[in-house]
Amino acid sequence: MYSILRPLLFRLDAELAHGLSLQALRFAGNFSPSRKLLEWIYHAPPQPVDVFGLTFKNPLGLAAGYDKDAVAARGIAALGFGHLEVGTVTLKAQAGNPKPRVFRLVEDEAVINRMGFPSRGSEFMQKQLTITPRPHPLKVMLQGFRPQSAKRLKLDAILGVNIGKNKDTPNEEAVFDYLALLQNFANIADYITVNVSSPNTVGLRDLQGRAALEALLTQLHHQRRIEEDALKKRLPILVKLAPDLSDAELDDALEAVVRARMDGVIVANTTLSREGLKSNDRGEAGGLSGSPLRVKSEAFLRQTLKRLDGEIPVVSAGGIMTPDDAKRRLDWGASLIQIYSGMIYRGPRLAKEILVS
Repeated sequence: MYSILRPLLFRLDAELAHGLSLQALRFAGNFSPSRKLLEWIYHAPPQPVDVFGLTFKNPLGLAAGYDKDAVAARGIAALGFGHLEVGTVTLKAQAGNPKPRVFRLVEDEAVINRMGFPSRGSEFMQKQLTITPRPHPLKVMLQGFRPQSAKRLKLDAILGVNIGKNKDTPNEEAVFDYLALLQNFANIADYITVNVSSPNTVGLRDLQGRAALEALLTQLHHQRRIEEDALKKRLPILVKLAPDLSDAELDDALEAVVRARMDGVIVANTTLSREGLKSNDRGEAGGLSGSPLRVKSEAFLRQTLKRLDGEIPVVSAGGIMTPDDAKRRLDWGASLIQIYSGMIYRGPRLAKEILVS
């Protein structure tokens, strides 16, 4: 099916095409018959993985950025993923950078985006991920109206929420955005990812420096403990890093992550590198993802695994375009893997191909 739709989608503006795909998944996920059909089509044998104190039905996830506002979570979960990561969500709604801001580099099987955290905000996403049960009319008649507390949307996948600071929040005040977001999603998310590595929010990557990162993460750890005690649940926190860090910067970032008692890292976000690209849009500003990121992402994964030496789990993302790409990452020691651009070029069949290969 996607092989038929792809030429049509690729004639459209990249962001518009993505929005249409997301709305289709939202529609399919909101109705039981279509959701069950997706689950049947994309079903794969379970491959349970225990990581961060959570049990994932398989090691494959959809990376943050695909569903920034969690509007299609049920439809995405029906595609067979063991986890999906929504966001990046910001505390307040913001428009992101001016359009056009997403570019397909078809010759390179790549995407450049400079979205800049477009987000409808924390309150909107919380509503997307929760349901307030409707009391039975007979109970209302007999017992009177009793407000029902909202419950998290039921998903057949682990849910991660990727959080980031607002564009107009100075770095020295970023901790307040992250703390508020942690509090807002503690009762909804299975895990939280701290995004300090997007190249499209000015100054954000400065938070990857050792002192700044350790200070931020230490405060998040303390708040996490408070939330865990109140909710009686475990709340793992992961940190997503950029593949453009030097060896020394990676060492510093990982030391900060471990010292602050984070549960894992995701490597890696998009890159600013433009090596070997052929497409006419290769000069566009923004983060590059897709096939050209494969070599850099794999090298970054191996470096990270070597430096951590099993201290905390590592999630691999970036440039996973085939089942072989996925298998290599897992064989090297990644606990989980995530895809995104591969879905754009190969469609949802890529997820099943990876899981059944």
